[in-house]
Amino acid sequence: MDNANVLEIRKVSKSFPGVKALNGVDLELKKGEVLGILGENGAGKSTLIKILSGVYQKDSGEIYIEGKKIEIDSPDKAKKLGVRVIYQELNIMEHLSVVENIFLGELPTKKIIPIVDWKKIKSEAIKVLKKLNIDIDPDLTGADLTVAQRQLIEIARAVAKKSKILIMDEPSAALGDEEVANLFQIINELKKSGVSIIYITHKIGEIFKITDRVCVLRDGEKVGVCETREVDQDKLVFMMVGRKIEEMYPKTEITLGENVLEVNGFNRGRYFKDISFNLRKGEILAIFGLVGSGRRRLVMSLFGAAPKDSGELRLYNKKINIKEPSDSRNNLIGLVPADRKRQGLCLSLSVANNLTLSNIKDLGTNVFISKKIEKEKAEKFVKDLNIKTPSIYTISSSLSGGNQQKVVIAKWLESGSNILILDEPTRGIDVGSKVEIYKIMEDLCLKGNSIIMLSSELPEVLGVADRIIVMNKGRIVSEYLRDKVDKQKILKDAGQ
Repeated sequence: MDNANVLEIRKVSKSFPGVKALNGVDLELKKGEVLGILGENGAGKSTLIKILSGVYQKDSGEIYIEGKKIEIDSPDKAKKLGVRVIYQELNIMEHLSVVENIFLGELPTKKIIPIVDWKKIKSEAIKVLKKLNIDIDPDLTGADLTVAQRQLIEIARAVAKKSKILIMDEPSAALGDEEVANLFQIINELKKSGVSIIYITHKIGEIFKITDRVCVLRDGEKVGVCETREVDQDKLVFMMVGRKIEEMYPKTEITLGENVLEVNGFNRGRYFKDISFNLRKGEILAIFGLVGSGRRRLVMSLFGAAPKDSGELRLYNKKINIKEPSDSRNNLIGLVPADRKRQGLCLSLSVANNLTLSNIKDLGTNVFISKKIEKEKAEKFVKDLNIKTPSIYTISSSLSGGNQQKVVIAKWLESGSNILILDEPTRGIDVGSKVEIYKIMEDLCLKGNSIIMLSSELPEVLGVADRIIVMNKGRIVSEYLRDKVDKQKILKDAGQ
C-alpha cells in the first residue's frame, strides 16, 4: 500500500434485506487530501460513512488506516483511530457551552483527582478556535449559535481530538455564500495541517472549488475516481445518473395563458421596494438573486407569512387581500419553503398525515377523520408524483430529501393549489431527484398550473424557467425571457 494513503478500502460490501447497499467498493484517501464523493440517494454514500464511523459493520472486504489493517466495530473504535464524521444533522448540545461541546463526551480530567479540568479545557478550546480562525465566544451555549457556527464547532471538536480523517456529510446544505466561503477556507487550512477529508455533497459546483479528487458511486458500486482538474460537470452528471446534463431539464414549449397573478407596488421597509410583476397560466417564473436580495422576504409577504407596508395583489384580475397563510390557501396559492424539514413537513407524522395536512377539513367532520379518505388521497399522490416510500404510513423523517420534497408539493396539490411558490425546490437533493422535481413542475404547468420559483442555481433557472426576474438589494433590476437570456448579464445584474 502507498504510504501516502491514510485510508484504503478494498472490496467492501454491505447488504441489507433485499438491498445490496455496497458492492465491492474500493477507495483511497491520501494524506492532506479532500476527496469528494458524489452519488444519488441510494448510491451507497451513507452506508460507506456508517461503516467508516463504526455504526455499521461491513459484510466483507478490508479497511486499512496508515497501512495497518483494522476492524472498525464501534463508533468509539473509529474515534480512537482518528475518524470523525460531521453529519448534516449537527450534534450540538444546546444547553452546553462552546467549550463543553468541543470536548463533548471526552472531557479531560486532572491527573491526581478524577474531576474535570475546566481551566485546561477552556484553554485548549480557545487554542483550537484560534488555530481555525473561528471567532466565537467559548462561553456561549449551543442554543446561542447559528447553523454555520455549529458546523464550525463540530470541526473544532474534530481538530481538538487530533482526527486524521474527517468526513463531512453535506456540510454546506444550510449555509449562505459567505459561510460556505469561510468553511472552504477552514478546510484548506486543515489540508495544510495534514488532515484528510471526505467531502460528500449534492452540489456539484462545490466539487470544483474544494476537492482534489472525486469519487462517484451509483447503485452501491464505484463508477470511477477522477482528478478534479481533469473532469467537468457534464462528465460527473453522466457518471452519476447515466444522462447528459442537457437532458436534466425536461423543458417543453407551453403556450402561456392569461395573467393569473399580478403584484403591484409591493414594499416592505428596507427589504424590498416597488415590486411589480405578473404570472401567467402555465408559466414558470424564476426570481433570481443573491442572499440579501430580498426575494425570500418578498414571497413570504406574498404568501401572507410576513407583513408588507403597501402593495396590491390581483388574482385573475380580482383584487385579493392576503394577511396570513390561510388566506393564500383559500385562494389556492401554496408555498413550498426552502427549509422543508422545519417549515414544510411534520417529520414525526406519516406520509399520509403530511399529504392531507393542509386540507384536513375534507377528511371528515368535527373531531372525526376518515382514515379511508386519507388513505385514498395519499395513495393517489404517492402514485402521481412517484413518491418512493415503503408505505403511506411511513414516518416522513425516514424519506430521502427528494421524496420529502415531493410530499410537500403533493400537500399543496391535494389542497387544490394551482399557483405554487417553490423556494429552492431542489436544495439538498440528488441529481436524479432534481430531474424528477423538474418533470413534476413541467407536468403541472401543462395542466394549467403556474409556478414562481426561487433558486440560487443559475443553471437550474436557465434550464427550467420561462421568464427570469433578477432582484438586487430589494429591487427588480432586470427581466429576461427564456429565449433571450444573457448568463453573464444576469450574474452582473444580481451583483455577483
